Amino acid sequence: MSTNFLGSPPPLFKNVISSCNKLSTFTIRACLHSCEPKIDDHVYNNYAKYCTPNFPNHVSRTPISEKQPKTTLNHTILDNFAKDDDLWLKMQKEARLDIEQEPLLSNYYKNSILAHDSIESALANHLSMKLSNLSISSETLYDLFMGVLTEDQELIFDVNADLIAVKERDPACISYIHCFLNFKGFLACQAHRIAHKLWSKRRKILALVIQNRVCEVFAVDIHPGARIGRGILLDHATGVVIGETAIIGNNVSILHNVTLGGTGKMCGDRHPKIGDGVLIGAGTCVLGNVRIENGAKIGAGSVVLMEVPERTTAVGNPARLIGGKANPIKLDKIPSLTMDHTSYLSEWSDYVI
Repeated sequence: MSTNFLGSPPPLFKNVISSCNKLSTFTIRACLHSCEPKIDDHVYNNYAKYCTPNFPNHVSRTPISEKQPKTTLNHTILDNFAKDDDLWLKMQKEARLDIEQEPLLSNYYKNSILAHDSIESALANHLSMKLSNLSISSETLYDLFMGVLTEDQELIFDVNADLIAVKERDPACISYIHCFLNFKGFLACQAHRIAHKLWSKRRKILALVIQNRVCEVFAVDIHPGARIGRGILLDHATGVVIGETAIIGNNVSILHNVTLGGTGKMCGDRHPKIGDGVLIGAGTCVLGNVRIENGAKIGAGSVVLMEVPERTTAVGNPARLIGGKANPIKLDKIPSLTMDHTSYLSEWSDYVI
């Protein structure tokens, strides 16, 4: 983990960083997430500065309109996290335990997990079986997906980060293998990553075909042009729609029936920009080229048409800030990690059932 900071890290993280230098990425992540301290304005801002990685798909704190240079992922982190076999070995162990409990599923687990020597092979196989049809064979899709995944190893980093995000944030997720095989939000997100890579290489027709199959199979419609960060949870995922020029940062949690869409027939950059650590509740519509800043929370069923400042909560149709626009109440925890959808209700003095 790089400690090449601009200046000294804040006291809250100084001891964590110094003591975790020699630990694995999984240990560091667990260490940071388990603390859940009360965070004031100064420390929260430094959290974004020091502890938020700068990845190619990352929505930074600078204006979205500014083009961000392509950055290279730190090789040490990539080696420890994406290429490390720990998570894959754990998934294989989980598969064997599941077979012991349910022998009926032995062939399914063997073909989906145990017959493969890597997570990319298993993912390419599982997605190809899900997305194939009479016109596009699973063998053709497997070769395509495997080629993309092995060519860009950062995609495997993304897969691992998403698996960990789902396991940490969704109480319904009983194991990594359960997420990998059965959670359509996770699978739709990984299929999108492959489609986006093809889109970026100007193989747009093929990328759009994959988008269509994902929409038909998983009921999730993500345009291959959309850019999505790491550590993403699409919880339930049914009805999620994400437009072509949308950008989603890291460690974002999105529930079902969420639309990140445009406002009409406008061309160009026309979709929302979602910062790091954002939580978007079920049934929410965020429309137009508006920013949802880092650490913001959008209540279920809201319609957002304007920028939402960082660490604030917006609810309603049209959405309004809890505490008012002039002095909105600031959140002291990262909402996408806590998955707390209802804490803002305590601020509604006139809330009545």
